[in-house]
Amino acid sequence: MSKSQFDPATHPHRRFNPLTNEHVLVSPHRNKRPWLGQVEPPQPSNLPQYDPNCYLCPGNTRAGGRKTDIYNDTLIFENDFAAVLPPPGPAAPSAPHPLLQTEPVQGGCDVLIFHPRHDLTLARLSLPDIRKVIDEWCKIYLQRGREEGIAYVQIFENKGAMMGCSNPHPHGQVWSLSIVPTLPATEIKNLKNYALTTTLESSAPRGPYGRACMLCEYVHFEVGVESESGRVVTKNEHWVALVPWWAVWPFEILPVLPYKRHISSITSLTDEGKDSFAQILSTVTKRYDNLFACSFAYSMGIHQRPLPRPEGSEGEDEDDVAHLHLHFAPPLLRSASVRKFLVGFELMAEPQRDLTPEQAAQRLRSCSDVHYLDVD
Repeated sequence: MSKSQFDPATHPHRRFNPLTNEHVLVSPHRNKRPWLGQVEPPQPSNLPQYDPNCYLCPGNTRAGGRKTDIYNDTLIFENDFAAVLPPPGPAAPSAPHPLLQTEPVQGGCDVLIFHPRHDLTLARLSLPDIRKVIDEWCKIYLQRGREEGIAYVQIFENKGAMMGCSNPHPHGQVWSLSIVPTLPATEIKNLKNYALTTTLESSAPRGPYGRACMLCEYVHFEVGVESESGRVVTKNEHWVALVPWWAVWPFEILPVLPYKRHISSITSLTDEGKDSFAQILSTVTKRYDNLFACSFAYSMGIHQRPLPRPEGSEGEDEDDVAHLHLHFAPPLLRSASVRKFLVGFELMAEPQRDLTPEQAAQRLRSCSDVHYLDVD
C-alpha cells in the first residue's frame, strides 16, 4: 500500500504550542461529520439601549444592594461577589499530607463597564470609545499592580451566555491576585527559557537584554510568510491578529501582538499604539460577529508583565521577558447555534480541533470590516 503525500488540510496531525508546552490534535477530515448534538439559542442582537433590570445600566441597583453610578462612558467598581478577598487573610492550615497542600490567595476583583448603553459590544463601539476602555485597562493595571501583596493582574472579558456571562451589558473584569496563576506563569516560564536558550539569527525584534523573544520571532515569521501561511487575519501599523499555529478553539485568535518591537505591557504603548490597538480590537470583534451574523461569544484575556514596572525604575528586568498579547477563545464551531465542546478526549488526553487554523483564518479574512447590523 503506497503512502499518500501528507496534506495538513486533510490528514490528522498534532501541532505544538511553545507557550504552554502542549499539543493539539488537528482532525480536518471530521468537518464532514453530521451534527446531532446540542444547539444553542441565538445570542440576542435586539437589546434595548437601557434596561431597568440590568444592574450595570447607569443608576440601577445591583444584586448586592449597591447602586451603580450614573456614568457617561466607562465605569470601574469592585465586584460585589469577588472571587478573592482583600488581605490580610488567614494562614494556611498544616497539610494533612504532602500531596494535599493549601495556598491562601488574596486580592481584589473589579468590574469595568465599557459603555452606558446596554445594547452595545466591543464590535459596536466607536474607536474613541474602545480607546477609553484601553485607557481604563491601563489605569486599573497600574493601580492594582502597585498594591501591596499583589503579584498578578488579569484583565479579561466573557461575552455571551455560552461563555458564562450572566449580563449582556458590555463589560469586562480585572482580577488582582497574590499569586501568578497557572497559565500566565507557564507562558512566562517558557518565554524565559526560550530567551535563555535560543540564538536568534533573524531580524525579529529582540526581547530584554537583547535576547530572543519567542512571540516576537513567531509573529515576525507569520507576517513574513503571510501570503503563504494564511494564518494572519488582519493587521495594521502596530498590531497583527492571527489564528495561531497551535489554536485550540475553532476560530481562536491570538491578536494582537505588537509586531514591530518588543512590548511587555499595555502601559508601554504609545498613544498611537493604543489607537491602533483600538482599531484591531474593533476589526477582530466585527469579523467575529459577521462570521455567523450574530453577537459572537468569546472569552478574551490580556497576557503581559505580571505587574507594571515599578515607579522610577530604569532599564530592563526579568519580567520584561513577557510579551504583550491577547487570547480570544470563542466556542462557536459551525454556526451561531453550534459550539465546540472541550470534553471526552480533550479532558482526558489533549485538545482536539476539526477546522485547521489556516481554514479558520481564511473564513475570518473573508468577513467584512463593516458590522452586519450596519449594512443597509
